Amino acid sequence: MSPEALTRALKDEARRLGFELCGACPAVTPHGIDYFRKWLAAGYAGRMEYLANRAAAYEHPQHVLAGVRSLLVLGKVYRTVEPQAPAAGQGRLSRYAWGRDYHELIRQRLRSLADFHRRLTPDAQVRGVVDTAPVLEKEFGRLAGLGWLGKNTLLINRQHGSWFFLAILLTTAELDYDPPTQTDHCGTCRACLEACPTGALVAPGQLDARRCISYLTIELRDRVPESHRQALGHWVFGCDVCQDVCPWNRKPSVTDEEAFRPAAGTNPIDLIELLGLDETRFRQRFRHSPLWRPGRPGVLHAAALALGNRPVPQALPALVAGLNDADALVRAGSAWALGRYDDPAAIKALEARRRVEPEPAVQAEIVRALDRPAP
Repeated sequence: MSPEALTRALKDEARRLGFELCGACPAVTPHGIDYFRKWLAAGYAGRMEYLANRAAAYEHPQHVLAGVRSLLVLGKVYRTVEPQAPAAGQGRLSRYAWGRDYHELIRQRLRSLADFHRRLTPDAQVRGVVDTAPVLEKEFGRLAGLGWLGKNTLLINRQHGSWFFLAILLTTAELDYDPPTQTDHCGTCRACLEACPTGALVAPGQLDARRCISYLTIELRDRVPESHRQALGHWVFGCDVCQDVCPWNRKPSVTDEEAFRPAAGTNPIDLIELLGLDETRFRQRFRHSPLWRPGRPGVLHAAALALGNRPVPQALPALVAGLNDADALVRAGSAWALGRYDDPAAIKALEARRRVEPEPAVQAEIVRALDRPAP
């Protein structure tokens, strides 16, 4: 097949499979590789060591697929309904975490698209990736004409905003390439920089992940630094603030993908109920959800912090139980939260736990909680 015919057929099949965005570009060293190296050198990746460990692989897609010539960059919209304001005892999840884990759904469709490609060109080598391979997806999205890199570091499309996942089909075949996006349509807008609760957007297009709520609640896998806990507000998993305020997201498209619609009790989520989940029930509820990534300790730690930021009397029993949880991360979050409750029961629970707590880090959290005046 000619590159034009193959590309046209692949794009038609991609749209049939539910990808709203599709563009082709050559397999080259990405334009942003130097910025990526500087970003790593500045320490902005925090504890995401896997990025530095694979830094050399990001220099060219050939490290993902030998002999690759072309990339078909795909976008899958995930915006469904609007978020509901959390009531007392409730928290927020990032929109993309309301439903099924997008990795599972997109990988399944990438396999179908790859099989379709092989039927058309049996000699071609093909590989589909979502966001776990060493590829700078947003850079290739811009090169494939899908959008521009916004000041919030996300790829923004004029029609769909930024509410979409990116995936890539790498191939050794030659495709008909789309013109890259040349124009930055953010203009003088600084809404995302000014709205970021933790100041993680340190400059236009520059994110210090160590301050980002998404990093703190998903990637850190440790106690959230005390300096950022109040800024988390009611966020339990991820954060959508920089997208919520973006003018290009005012009227973006909406997907009818049932898998991305909010599962029961995710928009918003009950924090007290979360703290009551043991490992078995957590697995049953979130095994095929994005919340599986930080696991029960990370999610319950963030839930406890959210209850500390917005104290409600009915949460006290759940936090006391969390203070005595088997996991140190859950105990640490619960200790901090109880220190923000002006209630004798909270003080009593903290004092009792201090006498038996074996972990020095949790012991320190308890001591600080007892010394801290309630807000």
